[in-house]
Amino acid sequence: MQSSSSPHVDTTVLDAAAMLAIAMGRASETGLGSVPRPPEVVTGAAVVGAWRSQDGSVTLQLRTDGTYAGEIAGRRKRPRGTYRVDGGAVVLQDESSGLRTPVTVLHEGELEMAGHRLLPAA
Repeated sequence: MQSSSSPHVDTTVLDAAAMLAIAMGRASETGLGSVPRPPEVVTGAAVVGAWRSQDGSVTLQLRTDGTYAGEIAGRRKRPRGTYRVDGGAVVLQDESSGLRTPVTVLHEGELEMAGHRLLPAA
């Protein structure tokens, strides 16, 4: 029995592949998800632009209109949706599933998403 002073915390452990699948638009098996908000215009954000992993298997394009598109090697469906900058992170929200994925902005001019380091694309 839980006491009222300690809230119930539900934690789910996902591996990097599962997080990447969620981040890049895998449909939710539960059918749960929120209705996406309209994108906000992002001006002057250091994250706007094209990003890619060193091996080229993951790409991410963050646009000034608050939308994103990506590509993952071996997948037919290209992920896309909206994003918002939240402090030292970017939060992606997939347009088809509503799933949200945090992307950490690193000090070295890199992004980290689901275990992948993304560098500015040339």
